[in-house]
Parts: sequence; structure tokens; C-alpha cells
Amino acid sequence: MPGVTLDQAKAHLNVTIDDDDAIITDKLAAAKAWVAAYTASDPDADTAPAPIGEAVLQLVGHLYANREATLVGVTATSLPFGFLDLLAPYRAFAF
Repeated sequence: MPGVTLDQAKAHLNVTIDDDDAIITDKLAAAKAWVAAYTASDPDADTAPAPIGEAVLQLVGHLYANREATLVGVTATSLPFGFLDLLAPYRAFAF
């Protein structure tokens, strides 16, 4: 699976206009960097497993929808089988 592209990220976000391309590109780069550090792998590699690509898309969605560090007046809960669950088999541990 090749790395997640801007077009794939926009499709995942259900964004059909080009106005936010720069923002989505930045969020995509941040998500790829985070996943690469967490797994010690290259999310853009042709050999990256599908769960890594899905985790990148889910993180892009989170970063795009939640652009600030805090939410006011919202009770947030984790959804089962989130992006950390997708990455768990690929996590790199360092001691």
C-alpha cells in the first residue's frame, strides 16, 4: 500500500473543495510523522500495512476536526477500536 495521498485524505474527510488543501496537507504531514515515530516505520512505504494507512487517515480526521488543544462544553469519549488499536501490532518500543 503506498502512502496516504491528499486526495485520499480529502475523500476520508468528505471534503470536495480545494480551499482547505494546505491545511489538510499540513495535517497529513503531521499524522504521517506521528505514526512514523510511534511505529518506527515509514507510513509512505509501498510495503506499509493497511492498518497503518487507516490510522494515518483517522489521525488526519482528528487533527482536521479538532484544531485546538482543548474543547469547551463537550464530553469526549474514546471510540472502541481507534487508531491506536490499529497501530498496536506495529508499535516500536524503546527503552
